[in-house]
Amino acid sequence: MALNIDIEKRDPQGLDRMEKRERPFSRVNYYMMGGCLALIVLGFVLMSGGGSTVENGFNPEIFSTRRIVVGPMLSFLGFLLMAFSIVWMPKKKVKSDSEETE
Repeated sequence: MALNIDIEKRDPQGLDRMEKRERPFSRVNYYMMGGCLALIVLGFVLMSGGGSTVENGFNPEIFSTRRIVVGPMLSFLGFLLMAFSIVWMPKKKVKSDSEETE
């Protein structure tokens, strides 16, 4: 009984006891999610920028292509690819008949 409690405290979701094929995401999914997160952050960085140096002044730099086209497109692409990376499942390896009989 005590052993079962220790396992539950260390691993409440039971991922240590799961086989690799039973886990919700593979290593490739996590790499894809990390890349998408970097793409989203890059898009937000491109959209950001300094304001006007003069108080109540107008800075035409806010209408640059980088801020109103490139940054939002990168962020949107990152969000779309993030959804794809969550849904994507790697192909399962199929055992041949000779491997199953051994």
